[in-house]
Amino acid sequence: MDEDQPSSSVSDLGERKVVEKIIKLLKPCPREALPIGEDASALSIGNGLALVVKADMLVGLTDVPPGMLATQIGRKAVTMNFSDLAAKGVKPTGILLSFGLPRDFKMEETLDIMRGAISESKKFGACVMGGDTGEADGLVVSGMAFGFAEESKLVRRSGAAVSDILAVTGPFGLTGAGLKLLLEKTKFEPAIRERMAKAVYEPEAKVNEGVALATSGCLSSSIDSSDGLAWSIHELARFSKVGFLVENIPIPEEVTRFASLNNLDPLDLALNGGEEYELVVTVKRSLWNKAKKSVEKVGGTLYRIGEAVKERRVSLKTGKGKQELLEPKGYEHFK
Repeated sequence: MDEDQPSSSVSDLGERKVVEKIIKLLKPCPREALPIGEDASALSIGNGLALVVKADMLVGLTDVPPGMLATQIGRKAVTMNFSDLAAKGVKPTGILLSFGLPRDFKMEETLDIMRGAISESKKFGACVMGGDTGEADGLVVSGMAFGFAEESKLVRRSGAAVSDILAVTGPFGLTGAGLKLLLEKTKFEPAIRERMAKAVYEPEAKVNEGVALATSGCLSSSIDSSDGLAWSIHELARFSKVGFLVENIPIPEEVTRFASLNNLDPLDLALNGGEEYELVVTVKRSLWNKAKKSVEKVGGTLYRIGEAVKERRVSLKTGKGKQELLEPKGYEHFK
């Protein structure tokens, strides 16, 4: 079926093309401080300040793996929203949560979801401020988070320049390995199971790191990595009109051991797993040490994984000193 035909379904197109078509219908709003298609939306509110808003939705069918507790569902719903604010360098102020609930959904589990959301919000000094409830065929927790920031310090996807350093706020692969562990029949060592499962059940937004980096003035671009590291790098390349040479991705030892047991590629787990709420950023080369120190001051780590290049392609440096194209894979709804 031709995906451009009116009779096409969203599964014919996939999430990314669906989003592209929706964006074509949108026009810039007055006082818009971030362009359409960014991690979050923002409006200028005067005196150099912007109101930054993010709406993200947790769907039980696709976002809740087996064994996830109700409190963890609430925490993840907050993480999904706060991570995109963090990518713009914004400290969250509050979040609204709307619940779509099946008729037989347990009341105590509903309250536990809210308890988890409140707990996760408090970690960053934010409040759950209300929301809505409605009936649905399956569980849906829809969030709308917001915060305030100096408009001049908002970090866009579009600022990377040639020779900027490509970096991430954490290692990759634990979530990809953890999802395979929970959803498929795989071999694993009991000693490493807990860390991989925790990466899936309890992801954390890198709010402190994102705010510290934006405040430092060291970043040229930034994006949340939840759709997959490879996809996120391609998005920075597309918005910034540069290419990237990826040289070194931090992969935990547990991921390498799990991959070896199951004849998997640890690099594939790291690049294409998705559901990891790290930040992928570009740092002005002369400010690299300052950027690292700003993250370390809030208890985090900044890993250099490559650099921006003039040639408009994203390449991965192999162990043999050669390069291969890095495909824009990652998780995609409707596929």
